[in-house]
Order: sequence, then structure tokens, then C-alpha cells
Amino acid sequence: MLSALPPTPAGQPSRSVRRPPRSLKQEYEEFMLQRIEEYKNTLTREELLEIGDEAVRELEANAGAQYLLTEVLLLEHVDRVIARRLRLPTFPRWRQRHRTLRLSQREPTHWGLEHDGPLVGLVRRLEPGDLVLVVGATALPGALFLAAYDAEVFLLDQDLGAVEAAESRAVSEQLAGRFHALVIQFGSWLPDVAPSLVVIDPPALAASRAKDRSAVLAELQARTRPGGVHLVLPTPAAREVIPLAPEALQAAYAGWEISRRRRTRAGSGFLATKPERHLDTALNVSD
Repeated sequence: MLSALPPTPAGQPSRSVRRPPRSLKQEYEEFMLQRIEEYKNTLTREELLEIGDEAVRELEANAGAQYLLTEVLLLEHVDRVIARRLRLPTFPRWRQRHRTLRLSQREPTHWGLEHDGPLVGLVRRLEPGDLVLVVGATALPGALFLAAYDAEVFLLDQDLGAVEAAESRAVSEQLAGRFHALVIQFGSWLPDVAPSLVVIDPPALAASRAKDRSAVLAELQARTRPGGVHLVLPTPAAREVIPLAPEALQAAYAGWEISRRRRTRAGSGFLATKPERHLDTALNVSD
């Protein structure tokens, strides 16, 4: 978790979904499954049956009558036939490429982020498995940057198309195992988790009613662990009217420690740190 956070007090259950980093073998198996399922979704029923027939012939030729041909065995071999057709890499080849990709993804420039942006400092304080909530699909590059450091990231947005695009990008970047994109109505529901870090892109809340905006901010604050951080992203300067500036949200953080960043071409934004004396985490949020 973030270095400033204390351990969960004894006797208090945690609603965090913090998980240890997955092994490379688990990530490889997930990569293979995703590619195979994507390919199956492009096939007609007749094409899929043809692959099934090919798998049956291979199994019968290779093993004869040494074992009973079960449905599970057949499905497994169908996947192997597809993997061969797609020329998917073996585990050693994938592992080498994956390590190179992950190193690249841990550079902010891979995502078009500034090298001295606010997330760069925060990501160094995260531990593998820490839970992060990101509000607004426009903050997807930052969300995937955090996922590349083995954080468990939940991205929330009201737009179904934006959420589906985010999921697709996570799959293509081989980060889907640490990334969850959810369509929600702000002010009505939040996932039952206790984040260490919350990232908010103000324009994502601009279309919500003021009372709904206040409700979602209050619940995010209550669910955040003591010592946790909210990063309200800067809004880049533009000619058009800014729908909701970071400054408009700062008043909602009474009692939190506020730290404003120097203004850059991307704007300023601010950091808000929850006092460790606050115990109003998700445990005290009524359903």
C-alpha cells in the first residue's frame, strides 16, 4: 500500500481486493486464453466445427485407443490447434517480450504522460497489489500506467463505449489481469473496495448533478484508507470553457491535507491526503 498508510487495525476486516502479483506463468496463460478467445469470436460455427474435426483427427492419430476422448480433452486440443494457427509464442519467447514490454510501460512517456507528472511520484509509493480507483475514462493512460506497476486498478465511467474501449486497450497492452473498467452512474453506487489511491479527472463529473457529485466524492473519501491519497488531475488550458475545474472540487476536502502542484501547461490540480486519524473507511459506509 502507499508508504504512508498504517496496517489495518486488528479485528477490522478489509474490503480491499489487494492481491499478490501474479506469476509470469499465470500472465502467459491469460495472454494465450485472451488471444484464443478473440480468434474464436471471429469464426463462424462451421469454421469452429472444422477446427474441432481437425483436433479429433490429431488426437486419434497420436494416441489411438490409449485413452477415452472426452469433451474437456477435445476443447483443450482445439485451443492448441488455434494457438498453432495463430503462431502464438512459447512461454520462453513470450516471457522475454513481456519483460521488455512491461519495462516500457513503466515509463510515463509510453502513455503520453509527463515525466514529472503527479502520478510518477505517487506510483513509486505504491506496493504491488495496492488498490486504485480512477474516475473518468479520459484518465485511461494514467490508469494503465498504474496497472503496469502491479496496482489493482478500477476505472469508473458513465459511458459504456468509453469503458469498452478502455477494456480493449488493457487487453492489447496485456494488463487486463490488473485492470477493471466499470460502467456506473455517479452518485448511485461504487464498488465495495478500500482504495489506497483515488485519481479523479474533474470533467468526468461535470455532467453529474451537484448533489450526485457531492455524494460520489463523499463516498470515495469514506472508502479511502487512512493516509490514502486523492489526486485531482489538472485540466489542460483550452480555449473553450472548462466544464469543471479542479478548484471546484477542493472545497469538498475539508480536513484533508491539500498540496497544490505548480502550474504547468497541463494545469495544476491538487493532492489531498486523508488524515490517519480518520477511521471512516468503507466499513462505515452504509449500503
